[in-house]
Amino acid sequence: MKRQHSVLVMMIIIACTAALAISQSAALADRSTRNHGPVPSVTGAADGYVIQHDKDVAQDEPGPHNGGGPSTSYIFFDKVPDLKFSFRKRVLHRGAAIGYHLQATDEVYYIIGGTGKMTINGNEFVVKAGDAMLTRGGSSHGLVQTGAGDLTIIITYQK
Repeated sequence: MKRQHSVLVMMIIIACTAALAISQSAALADRSTRNHGPVPSVTGAADGYVIQHDKDVAQDEPGPHNGGGPSTSYIFFDKVPDLKFSFRKRVLHRGAAIGYHLQATDEVYYIIGGTGKMTINGNEFVVKAGDAMLTRGGSSHGLVQTGAGDLTIIITYQK
């Protein structure tokens, strides 16, 4: 249990650090200039690091878990072998949501821009930039974009 907690804390630190680096990028970029082609090979993997860019992984799609509305998904490092966690960014555009669903594993949501309404186990609350939510395995949650602008979040969880 202590090891799982340590891994989760490290994932939160990684997510928050990356969120600071990413927060000024794609949310402000013009949606029409995104590259929707295949994800390029993992840059620098042989040297012990990988760099990926929003424009290379962005995919426009409906809100996940039957949430509906327009959203953009950014799945980073998905092709990196043996990576033990998932690191994602999701932009919920006006009217989009992540549908209410049962969570299988611990998952962290970190809001880097916009506002929304989060529901966890039936409890609703407003979320905004700088808020972090840990949803534990076995809980249920969903998120709805509510503000005038996009709701941008970082999501990370163990694979």
